[in-house]
Amino acid sequence: MKTGRIAFQGEPGAYSHEACRETCPEMEALPCATFEEVIEAVNSGRADLAMLPVENSTYGRVADIHRLLPESGLHILGEHFLRVRISLMSLPGTPLSAVEKVRAHLVLLPQSARFLKTHNITGIAAADSAGAALALAESRTPHEGVLASELAAEIYGLEVLARDIEDHGHNTTRFLIMGRAPDLTRRGEGPMMTTFVFEVRNIPAALYKALGGFATNGVNMTKLESYMVDGNFTATRFYADIEGHPEDPNVALALDELRYFTAHLNLLGVYPSDRRRND
Repeated sequence: MKTGRIAFQGEPGAYSHEACRETCPEMEALPCATFEEVIEAVNSGRADLAMLPVENSTYGRVADIHRLLPESGLHILGEHFLRVRISLMSLPGTPLSAVEKVRAHLVLLPQSARFLKTHNITGIAAADSAGAALALAESRTPHEGVLASELAAEIYGLEVLARDIEDHGHNTTRFLIMGRAPDLTRRGEGPMMTTFVFEVRNIPAALYKALGGFATNGVNMTKLESYMVDGNFTATRFYADIEGHPEDPNVALALDELRYFTAHLNLLGVYPSDRRRND
């Protein structure tokens, strides 16, 4: 594993930062303001790897990621499933009973609705949960808290008043680890994943025919999503994850059939399946 930098979107203490620590603890984590900046950091050489969230088990696909990946110039080298644990934190010495409102990213507030209602706490949307933790540490505003990762409390000197307050215990975000050069080798002894994007030819039943090869060859497609290209209703691109390696005979046959019916096929990466994928 490289020992340079891994870029992520958000302030230090973001869940993406936590994913960096879990997967690449020997690397320096580089915070970036946007996903585009994360990609640029790797392409320019300021970072070796990128940690990008693609979907969450509670709120679904991360906006804009599927649009950015095919044009990023980067390749998927791995995946990581992060269990999102929400902590309520405040200034040191603040009792939970004194917290009247909390700030957090919009997606965290409904995930902790039951706890907030029980404790009569008002939730206020913030652009970034880790950023809200930084702001509270600087403003020292009384009777206020933040919902964020425990890592954010550690970084900004806040006190965790309650842990694991999310309504559902399965809340998980899937991240992709990306780099400048592809790695098509088999890694580890576990199963492999292959991710690609494609556009079907403009012929009747093209999508049905393109995907038929995966069924007839026994290849499990774990994800298939469509999205428009350049806002054009007639140009649709598909993003797909399949189990297996392109050199597996059944996968090779399925991809050959796919190529016949597609106008464009872009292999984004071949990587080991995360052990928590089937948890």
